[in-house]
Amino acid sequence: MIGVDLGGTKILAGIVDADGRIEETVEVATPMTSQDELVDALTGVVEELRTPEIAAAGFGVPGWFDARTGVVLGAANVPLGDLAFSDVLSARLGLPVAAANDANVAALAEHRLGAGRGLSDLVLLTLGTGVGGGVVIDGRLYRGWAELGHIVIVENGEPCPGAGCTGFGHVEAYCTGVAADRLARRVLGPQATARDLIEQRHPALAEIGWHLGTAIGSLINIFSPELILIGGGFGSAAGDLLIEAARPVIEREALSPGAERTRLAVAELGPEAGLIGAALLALDELE
Repeated sequence: MIGVDLGGTKILAGIVDADGRIEETVEVATPMTSQDELVDALTGVVEELRTPEIAAAGFGVPGWFDARTGVVLGAANVPLGDLAFSDVLSARLGLPVAAANDANVAALAEHRLGAGRGLSDLVLLTLGTGVGGGVVIDGRLYRGWAELGHIVIVENGEPCPGAGCTGFGHVEAYCTGVAADRLARRVLGPQATARDLIEQRHPALAEIGWHLGTAIGSLINIFSPELILIGGGFGSAAGDLLIEAARPVIEREALSPGAERTRLAVAELGPEAGLIGAALLALDELE
């Protein structure tokens, strides 16, 4: 299969076998001028990698899918909207195509081949520029919106920075690399960044961990998963520090015995999780 991870700055595509091994990759800048130009680029990366052995293509897209129709209703930071994504790309490529939200497919990859191997239920939170999420229930990827970054954790709190979001107090306002940059400037000085906080293992990161713990407590109360994973660029780098700070809040907010039964860990597959998960989605489409 070919897996494609569409991001706000780059498109990463790769040939992936059924065991999740990446054999070859290609990376191009994400066109931002128009939807047509973006679809051309997505088609192009698949064609560049394509060989006669390629059976299907999968795409992880930072957007909101209508699970019933497969239409991308809108997307964060890329020009996509009101597009029957799989149908259009399949017609362009002459291949079976599957597509889902990028954090959803990352959760699928972690469940099949990463930290969630062998488990029935998990939740993944990807902490980067924004906050994404994916949920696996009874061994199956939940294909709804799963916009876990828009859980309200502070009533009338900070305005949500998410594209097109009018809400306040969402996880995305408090638990991202952008939020950590702001925190670094506040506690270390105007030139400091999230990287400085992480390298110093600065206790100020506990502030983000507390907010994260509030969100995780609610997720445990809703899903009672076996595992909650922290991924994404910022989440993977700061995960152990955030989890440590989050635990007391989770114990307070989650109903017993949910907090005791749910394990917390940092995601394993790193920046290639989306690419691998998109390929696995394509494999499921074939099967």
